[in-house]
Formats: sequence, C-alpha cells, structure tokens
Amino acid sequence: MRAVLALGAVIALATPALADRVAEPPPPAKAASTTDFTPQARALFRLAACGSEDAIPARFSAKPIERHCKEMQQLYASYRRAWADQATRFISALRPADLPKTVVYPFGGGDLTSALVVFPDATDITTISLEYAGDVRAIDTIPKQKLAEDLSTIGGDVRRLYRSAHSTTKSLQAAAQSALPGTLMFALAGLAVHGMEPVALRYFDIQPDGTLRYLSGEELDGRAAALRNAETAAVKKAKRRSKHYWQEMHSAFGNVEIQFRPRADARAPVRTYRHIVANLDDPHLTADARVLVHLRGKGKVSVMTKAASFLLWYDEFSKIRGYLLEHMAWMISDASGIPPSHADPAGFEQLTYGDFEGPYFVHDEKNVRAQFVKLWKKQPKRALPFRFGYPDQDKQHHMLITRPKSATAPRP
Repeated sequence: MRAVLALGAVIALATPALADRVAEPPPPAKAASTTDFTPQARALFRLAACGSEDAIPARFSAKPIERHCKEMQQLYASYRRAWADQATRFISALRPADLPKTVVYPFGGGDLTSALVVFPDATDITTISLEYAGDVRAIDTIPKQKLAEDLSTIGGDVRRLYRSAHSTTKSLQAAAQSALPGTLMFALAGLAVHGMEPVALRYFDIQPDGTLRYLSGEELDGRAAALRNAETAAVKKAKRRSKHYWQEMHSAFGNVEIQFRPRADARAPVRTYRHIVANLDDPHLTADARVLVHLRGKGKVSVMTKAASFLLWYDEFSKIRGYLLEHMAWMISDASGIPPSHADPAGFEQLTYGDFEGPYFVHDEKNVRAQFVKLWKKQPKRALPFRFGYPDQDKQHHMLITRPKSATAPRP
C-alpha cells in the first residue's frame, strides 16, 4: 500500500509542522499497569471499524455511530466486489501452496486489508512504515461530539484507500495524528473486511536481540509526556540530511501487536499482526538495526509491497532490499518492487502481469525504469484485471511476481 509520494512532490509537501508534530491524546485519568488493551481495541473495532455487534457504550450517541457503520458496511461490500474478491481469486492461482505463513510488508502503512487479500492464510503479518500506530485508549476519553467528527474523517480515509488501492504518506501521517488512531483504524478495518476480530492488543519495543518487550500503560504515559516536552532539533537535523524528506513519526504508541481470529469462532487459531514504525533507509538501519534483527529472526518469509514510492530502486535502501533478497521465499509487488538488476543475481526470476510503460512518477537518476520496461516487453502478455498498487505512466494495471528461479512457471 504505501504510500510515499513522488520525491518531487514530497519536497513541496513535506513541512516541519507535519513531519515533526506529535499529537498525543490526553492520557486517561488513571494509567493502568496492564500491557493488554483488548477492551479498547474491541470498542474501537465496534464503534469506528464497525466490525462487531457489541453494544454501543451509553455515553455515546447511537445515531451517528449507526449512520457511520451503515456507510462502512456498504464500503466494505463495495471493496470486496470491486477489488478484493477478484484479486483473491487471481493471486491464489499464482501463489505456491507451501509458502511461509509469515508475511513481511515493508512500506505498508497499516494495510492489513491488502495483506489478507494476498495471503489469506497468513498467521504472522508485519507491516513497517513511517506512521505510528496510535493510542487505542483514546476511545476511553474522546467526547461524543469529537467521536462523531472523527468517524466521518475515518470513513473518508478508508474510502480513499479502498478506492485508489494505496494512500500517500501525507494522508497516512495526517490520519495517524487524528484523535482516534488512524493507522490502527486501517488495520481494524482490514479485520472487519475479512470477517476477523481482535482478541488482544499490546504495544511493544524491539530489543537489541530482536525479541519484543511489551509496554505497560504507565510506561506509555511516561513516554508520551517525555515526547511532548522533548526538543525536535535532532529530527529537523536528520531531515536536512535526507534526500527523501519524509521522516518516521515519533510517538509512544509506535509499535502495536494485534492478535486476531475469525469472528465469533473461539476455537479458531489466533493469528498475529504487528505494525512497526521505522525509517527503512540505510542511515537509520545502520544506526539502529533492531528492526532488521527482528525480521531476520522470522526466517524465510512471504513478502509483498505496493505503492512503495520506488524506494527499493534506490541505493539508500540497500539494507532492507538485501534483507528481502536473503529471506524472501516469494514476493508480489508492483513496479516499486525489487529491480531486475538485483533480483536476478540473487537467484530470482520475475514474472510480469498487465502492462508497464514506465512509472507515473519517480526520481530516477540511474534509469532503473528501463529495466522494468524491458522486463515487461520481453515476456508474454499476461492479463491483469485489477489494479495492484500504482498504475503505470499510462494508467495501466501491472503486477510483478519475484520468485526463486527453480519455481514452476505459471499458466500464461
């Protein structure tokens, strides 16, 4: 899904106010020592994602919630008809049956929706992006009028995502800073679309050895207070050095884990979704390698990325690209995936679908686009009846499978 804007547009749109602002909601009156925020996750799932029939809390007005949920259910049904159902059928015919059920989705925002379309049987899904997850506890203190306003905003954000098949970094970062946590909302909406429900929610840190440490309410509140009082000079200095301008957002509520299962099936195995906030460029991963250490601990993985602002084309993203080439068993992407000049020497072949005449935007000093144009031209035409991530420069659909060279060729 991701999501980052064209580099030229980024220069015009990125501002210190947007990149540096920390919009933490006020803490609840009493911070809980628990690391488990399942009640708040269930409430947000019911009120904003409209994924359950749980009772509406008495302190809220039912009418705006019911109106919002009617619109969301119509949106989910439309999304399934227009994209998810056909994409699921098409991709399932291409996806090997023995793929790892652990999925890594770099530059993915909170796009659990697409991840479950591509990998419906995944048991462990990780998205990584610049946007923080947000504080699920906001649902405990949000005034009912503010809830009604945010429900309207959330509905519009999800509608844009589902209709365009990706979002921009600008819209994702704006959504993350709303009173209700925008990145979390994208994930909870994904559960609702696919008939799932959250059964646990926790926030975590990644330790130097790649393991996770879960955070209590007191720790989260302390970090939020420290961030509100912290100077932003270091972030601004990093921005001046960056060629890509968008920076990871800073929040106490950055990394989240949601356990989920099919709705109303208590016997179903529990699956895990995690969202990690991180800048995946080389300077950040060199300074702090915890994300890579954590990902390497997963072993072989299935991979997807789309609308990734062509970041995997750039040398500044060689570390995350190298991780993918070393650990992926199979990858699906649009042309913002891994260039042929890197995939082929690493032992992968790439299969093209749809049409690609060039990216509709990209800062491309090394003319990487020529590799992809050549790749599409030399392969037989394989129809693609839906959009997957970015369109090409002529607004044509395209998709790319990257797999080990020993794999069996697909049906034309």
